[in-house]
Amino acid sequence: MGLLTGLPRRSPLTALLLAAIGVAFGAELALGFAGGLGLAGPTDRGVLVALGANVWPLEAGGAWRLVASLFLHIGVLHLLVNAWALLQLGGLFEGLLGSKRLAAVYLVGGVAGSLASVFVTLAGTGRISAGASGAIFAVLGALIAFLARRHERLRPEAKSLLLQLLFWAGLNVYLGFTTQAIDNGGHLGGFAAGLLIGAFLRDRRALGEPAPPGFA
Repeated sequence: MGLLTGLPRRSPLTALLLAAIGVAFGAELALGFAGGLGLAGPTDRGVLVALGANVWPLEAGGAWRLVASLFLHIGVLHLLVNAWALLQLGGLFEGLLGSKRLAAVYLVGGVAGSLASVFVTLAGTGRISAGASGAIFAVLGALIAFLARRHERLRPEAKSLLLQLLFWAGLNVYLGFTTQAIDNGGHLGGFAAGLLIGAFLRDRRALGEPAPPGFA
């Protein structure tokens, strides 16, 4: 509970995104979603498609799904894992770079992840995809690129953070290639977009704001 204490004040956008995926899951349940810890069954698939899960081909489902799918989850475990990752990475990013930048990375990177999911993972399979993980990978990639560009200016605690982020990125990419149920296309698409965006993010001090903590 300590992480949640004061979250709306400390990281308002992260709190709003967590609330949004919670409300979306509530809508899934209200429409009859019965998915447990595994993948969606036939009935659950209909609920997820109705609410905006990604489908192939993209033009058949509508581009609005690229955003809507970022707030849907295929089961309780899927929801909890992504909520925990968003709480950690979203709060960290928002503390370092602010809410506006987090919104841009989450949405742009999330849509890039959705596109990669549709054209890499779903193409010709009849499967669906949903989840915040593409956007979360974008946040992770942006943090890594932002910190890596400024490696010489980082204090020891920030350098340690960069190494931890690289470890988690590597671990999750490995899991994506070795676990069939994971949407690796969506993850890598979001991550690549985040790296690109993070490479161009400017320091707060360059924008007349306080410098992020952990910088010399």
